[in-house]
This record gives sequence, C-alpha cells and structure tokens, in this order.
Amino acid sequence: MSEPLVIAETVNQVAILTLNNPAKRNPLSRAMLASLRDNLARIASDSGVRAVIIRAAGPAFSAGHDLREIVGAGETDRRLLFALCTEVMEAIRKLPKPVIASVGGIATAAGCQLAATCDLVVASENATFATPGVKIGLFCSTPAVAVSRAVPAKKAMEMLLTGEPISAHEAERIGLVNRVVPADRLDDEGMKLARQVIAASSDTLGIGKRTFYQQLPLDRPAAYELTGRVMIENAQTANAQEGMQAFLEKRAPQWKS
Repeated sequence: MSEPLVIAETVNQVAILTLNNPAKRNPLSRAMLASLRDNLARIASDSGVRAVIIRAAGPAFSAGHDLREIVGAGETDRRLLFALCTEVMEAIRKLPKPVIASVGGIATAAGCQLAATCDLVVASENATFATPGVKIGLFCSTPAVAVSRAVPAKKAMEMLLTGEPISAHEAERIGLVNRVVPADRLDDEGMKLARQVIAASSDTLGIGKRTFYQQLPLDRPAAYELTGRVMIENAQTANAQEGMQAFLEKRAPQWKS
C-alpha cells in the first residue's frame, strides 16, 4: 500500500501537513494538490486545530508542478490543474487559522508560490527560493501572484525574469521569509512559532487574518473604513472583553475559544 502524498497529523492543536513525495522533490501534482485541498477543508471545520504547518519530507520543500502533467496535456487538463492550484492557494489565504510554511531545501515555481502564500515562513539555512519558469519557456505567472504580494515589486521581477534562486537569508531580507534557522532546528522552530501565534484566541486570529488580507488591496481611506468597523465589532466579542479585562487586572486571559 502506497504512502499518502500528504501526511496529516495534529500535535497540541497544530495541524502538520507534510508533503510526502521526496523521491520526486514533492511536486505539486494534481493528486498532491487535491490532498492538500481536502486536508485544508477538513481543518477549516476542526475546532481542535488552531494553526497549520506545511512542511515536506526529504531534502526539498517542493519543486513546483509536475511538468509531466503539463507537457502534451490538453487545454482542459491544464486548465483544471492550474485552477486546482489556485483553489489550494486561496484555501490557505481564506483559512481562518494561521498557516506556517516550514521550508527546507528548494522551493521553486509553484513550490515557491505555496511558501509565499502561507501567512508565515520559517526556512532552514540551506533553503532556496526561485521562480525559474522563464528558463523553460513557461513564465511563472501564477507564482508571481503570491511572490509579488510578499516581496517588493523590483525584487519579484528580478526573480521572475532571471529565474535565479535566492538564499534563505536573502529571502528573509526582502520579506519572503520570517525566520532562518539551522536545518536541524527547522521543525522545532516552526512549532515554536505556531505556539507563539496560538497563544491568542482562535476567533481573534480569524478576525485578524481575514481583515489583514481584505484591507491589503484597498486604498488608505477604504482600508481605515474597513478596519475601523472591524475593530468595533472585534471589541464587542467575549474574548476581546476578557483579554482587555485581564490586561487591566494584570492576569492571564482565559480564552473562550
């Protein structure tokens, strides 16, 4: 019996999704993407999960799409593949729980897109990030959506136009990565970050993540209008009332969720 392409487990309220095709450098095949989609849908409704870590088995995070599913494929198959990839990326963005990418080794093309889509990224010192599609005649247009929203436009264009990889430390410098750690500490640091995040209440995290992405494309006045309404609504929640009262009383808050 073959092993699953995505291994799912939950540890202390953190769901860990491990890309599990190391022999092929964890390509985002249709089967891998479908498994990610299904796991994210399950996690979305699981009150026992408060954050997600996406990591990979083997020396690579993900080499991107399986080109064998693109070369010679018909237009319908290609459309379905790219639509499924977009569905997974949007599921990560819309998930009302923080998602952390734990990146060791290479993250290229759609693999770089996956990392850039996650809310936070921890990378090992040997990790590299690239959008090399230009080198094979298939520009990384869909990865560009996530990358260009994570790093400055000039740097995104450099990655896209040259296809050259950048180091984990360079990725951290430009804002694609939050933390760079030694390879042997990658899993521990990913979990440490998850534990720091989920110290907050679940509904506060959900409100905050949703509002952050909603306000990003807005101009400044519209962003303030939106976030002002959200602040008012957020302040009325039981957890906000408890958190503020706990702060005033100099005690630890007791979250209701």
